[in-house]
Amino acid sequence: MSAKNPAPAKLRVATVSLAGCFGCHMSFLDIDERLFDLIEHITFDRSPLTDIKTVGPCDIGLIEGGLCNAENVEVLRAFRANCRVLVAVGACAITGGLPAWRNHLDVGDILRKVYGTVPDDPELPLPLNRVHPVHEVVRIDHSLPGCPPPADAFWQLLQDLMAGRDPVLNKGLIRYD
Repeated sequence: MSAKNPAPAKLRVATVSLAGCFGCHMSFLDIDERLFDLIEHITFDRSPLTDIKTVGPCDIGLIEGGLCNAENVEVLRAFRANCRVLVAVGACAITGGLPAWRNHLDVGDILRKVYGTVPDDPELPLPLNRVHPVHEVVRIDHSLPGCPPPADAFWQLLQDLMAGRDPVLNKGLIRYD
């Protein structure tokens, strides 16, 4: 590239898994060799793919999982504050998913049955009384449904966002396995 035409800046992308199974991140990695094409256009910030522990200013944030404890809420709010575009990824982020099945139970009773007491350790994140989808706590710009969303849906979402378009996913890209 000449000085007149500098290379376009790479978009910064951050990802996190909250209360979920990590299946959405695994599906994201299933874009396989297309990761090499993607890395030409993006730089990863906080993500399980990096060793970065906090989120910095980003263009796109991908949130997997719902909110089951105070730490999840803190991480989600940091993502919203630092990401220009925030995407709820998968059924757990969008609806609470399988972790929300505990919502009809008393958290204190669950803890007493599992541990014999309610743990009182400052190192443990404070559990919420119910699991929340991410949109109940912060504004979400887009959703990528599925359990998990297939790799091609991640690819299309990122292609659209990189091009400055609202993501459009055809029915063939949405599935619930």
